[in-house]
Amino acid sequence: MASSTKSETAIDVESKSTKRDAAAAVALAKATPLQHGRASRGIAIFDFVLRLCALAAALAAAAAMGTTDETLPFFTQFFQFQASYDDLPAFAFFVVANAIVGGYLVLSLPFAIVAIVRAHLVGVKLLLLILDMLAVALTTAAASAAAAIVYLAHNGNANANWFAICQQFTDFCQRVSGAVVASFIAAGLLIFLVVLSAVALRRH
Repeated sequence: MASSTKSETAIDVESKSTKRDAAAAVALAKATPLQHGRASRGIAIFDFVLRLCALAAALAAAAAMGTTDETLPFFTQFFQFQASYDDLPAFAFFVVANAIVGGYLVLSLPFAIVAIVRAHLVGVKLLLLILDMLAVALTTAAASAAAAIVYLAHNGNANANWFAICQQFTDFCQRVSGAVVASFIAAGLLIFLVVLSAVALRRH
């Protein structure tokens, strides 16, 4: 009898322990999707903020370069030296490329909002990832081409007899240099957006 009572007690303890483990597993299974949804929504919100920052940087770069123009004062108005961004194809490409990227970022904002509201949608995130990579390539190409011209403007090239013009066109060089820096900032933010989108897709 004593042996039977002990076995029944052991069975009851094991049964209660099994029920507790099952209840804990069910609670964990219910909590995990909720936590996953909050994390995905947090990533989507951060993505939206980064897009706004990249948009501001790209438009600032395009505006700064597109309004760059300087004329050196001389004794007569018929003999003047002028420097303008559209004198150099690399700078013209820079303005167009950053304007295109800025326009894309504006159009991507509604999709980013959809990704916040419906964090489980994978198609929207995949589309933004692909377009973000194209924007990274375009911004990096434009910023790199303009940076090469800015370097020559500051330092020249003695072997090719290209003289540095920044000692004369000071304001021109300051504005184009600032525009290039802003474009590289936009490219960096876009790269971070690509990484963030890849992480969000991996979580799915």
